[in-house]
Formats: sequence, structure tokens, C-alpha cells
Amino acid sequence: MCCLFGLIDYGNVFSAREKNKIIKILSTECEARGTDATGIAFNTNTGLHIFKRPIAAHKLWYRIPDNAKVIMGHTRMTTQGSEKFNFNNHPFPGRVGVTNFALAHNGVLHNDIRLQREEQLPITNIQTDSYVAVQLIEKQNTLSFDSIRKMAEKTEGSFCYTILDERNNLYFVKGDNPLALYKFNGFYIYASTDEILQRALQKLGLMKFSKVNVSCGDILKIASDGTIEIQRFDFPDYFSHYSYFTPPAYDDDTVMDMLTEYAGYFGIDAEDVIMLYDYGYDEFDIECMLYEPAEMQRCIEELRMMEMC
Repeated sequence: MCCLFGLIDYGNVFSAREKNKIIKILSTECEARGTDATGIAFNTNTGLHIFKRPIAAHKLWYRIPDNAKVIMGHTRMTTQGSEKFNFNNHPFPGRVGVTNFALAHNGVLHNDIRLQREEQLPITNIQTDSYVAVQLIEKQNTLSFDSIRKMAEKTEGSFCYTILDERNNLYFVKGDNPLALYKFNGFYIYASTDEILQRALQKLGLMKFSKVNVSCGDILKIASDGTIEIQRFDFPDYFSHYSYFTPPAYDDDTVMDMLTEYAGYFGIDAEDVIMLYDYGYDEFDIECMLYEPAEMQRCIEELRMMEMC
């Protein structure tokens, strides 16, 4: 469980100081979904810049210049690849032809090792599952709706990607992980969840907005002038597929050990998993709930209230 966040100031509304304040408050709120590392990407007159460190967002000193119109960010909860090695952290750099880009990912990919073998992708020192998305785009030697679509349809698991190119085009690739994107007069602000974004906006005093709906299977592109273009990719119904799968016969203790370990990747405490299980939710129910964190948190809080009564 990580968090995407960012600002698209297409109307040149904010000064450098204001942009730094917005990103500082927004990224700090995003710590609810990850404190292991923080990173941002943005363009200036000298090209694309990526700044990331293996520290929580509130500890990071941002130096976003006045001519950076789009800031793409990520806070990380480590699931694969130690955050102590900064190359494992988001955003990741990529290059197609003469164009540089940066990619950030919220989610967990299950087929990255298989893709590396089947697609004959280069071996690197980066240990994070997310990096395979960069390599799949690089292999096509172009950054476009078509190359992003092919990448999204090959990666399996939970995901939402953001991709920033050197022309200040920002792509959102929406799988089954959450995304909240709000439009204001002259700018957009986004984060992985409505709850996080609204807490940040309340602190910033920015409350007059319209929500941009982004559905599972959408590739949304916001250009440097603020215009939006949307295309689609084929996102398989993994849950429907899994419903026909008969799992191995593990004993109850083994099932709980596996489930609590997996839930830990999403920031859910083992005690909460056990509480859900005790109240009648089976392992499949709980796994499905992990992909709807706001709904799962509401369910956990309701059960806690019941136990207190």
C-alpha cells in the first residue's frame, strides 16, 4: 500500500513557494499509506528531474522551482526491494528514444519475474516489482497511449500508475487501486484516496473543485494546457477469475499466517485480520477487501465499536 500524489498547475496559478507548500502538506497526508520512502518528479527548462529519498514525506525538504508546472509524487510502503537502496524507490526513470519519463506505481504486481523472463527484459539492480512497467514501455521505444496500453495489459496484480514525460504530459493508468483527481480553476490536484486528498485540501483551504471520474481500465492523459484525453485498456476481472480457483487445502493456522502476512503488505494489522476472520469473513472476503482500503477500514472500525459496546 503506497500513495500517489501530485499537482498540475497548467494555469501558472502558484508561485514556487506555494507549490512547495502544497506538495509538503499533500505528501505528509500521504504518509497514511507509506513512510518508507518519498519521491517526486518534475520538469524544468533543463529537463526531467527525479528527487527521492528513503525517508518519510514530512522529513523531506522540497525544492520545487517556479518553472515546474507538474509535480508527480509517491510515498512508499516497502513490499519488494529495500528502500535503503534509493534506486528501489519511486518514481523510476525511463527513456524511449530521446524522451525521458518518470513512472510511479501504487499496488503490487504478481508477474514481474515472469515478464522479465518472457519479454527478455534487461537485468538491473532494481529489485522493485514496479520497475517492470518501465521496462515494458522502454521495450516499445515510444511513450504513447498504445505503448502504455500494452504495458498495462501485460502487468498483473493491483495497480494505478502515473507517468510524466518531458513535455509535461501526465498519464494516469487506473487499474483496481484507488485514485482521486480534483480539478480547480487553473490546476489539478490528485492523491490515491479521497480521504487523503480532502484532508490535505482542508489544510490548504482549497475546497472549490470538481471531481474527475477515472474508472478501472482508463488511461487518462492531462496535457500541459490542462486538456484531458482518455483511452481504455483491457483490465481482466481477476476476482471473477479467482472465484473459479480451488485453493490448496491448508489448515486454519497456515491460512491465517499467509493472510496476515499478505495483509501486512497493505498496512493492515494482523489483529484486525483476525478480528474480521472471527466475525465470519473468510480468507477470500478479506483478500478482496484489501483492494478497497477505505471500505475495509470502515468495516474494522464498526467491528471495534461493536466490541466496545
